[in-house]
Amino acid sequence: MTAVGDADDRVREVRERLARSRFHTRMGIRLDALEPGASELSLEVGKDDVNLMGTLHGGVIASLADAATGIAMLSALEEGRSHLTTSLQLTYLAPARVGDTVTASGRVLKAGSRFGYAEADVRGPDGTLLARASASFTILPERAAQ
Repeated sequence: MTAVGDADDRVREVRERLARSRFHTRMGIRLDALEPGASELSLEVGKDDVNLMGTLHGGVIASLADAATGIAMLSALEEGRSHLTTSLQLTYLAPARVGDTVTASGRVLKAGSRFGYAEADVRGPDGTLLARASASFTILPERAAQ
């Protein structure tokens, strides 16, 4: 079991890692909230984020959902443990458009010693459910950064 101080340290570590991530920065993904096992991320839909129909590209939604579930999972793991996404499943339910701010709320349902499972809801500015995601993870010892 992780102690409260350890959980606070892990959340701080995940926040710092995200702040250094060039991928998340380039995507425009912002961390709005984080606690052990739960994250909230958002992004403003820009002109470069839309598909041929002018709506938010499904790949952008998938990246946001993947980040929300993965960050939630990482925040739930003990120090020295990490994860790899083994499966990400999305159901798209509604579109978003340029100028909309979309939010992904990730939550861990299981963070075991070898397997993890998390879900995320991606919502539009009015709370409309745009997509629901589920993700499975392999939990493993953390390796040093390359």
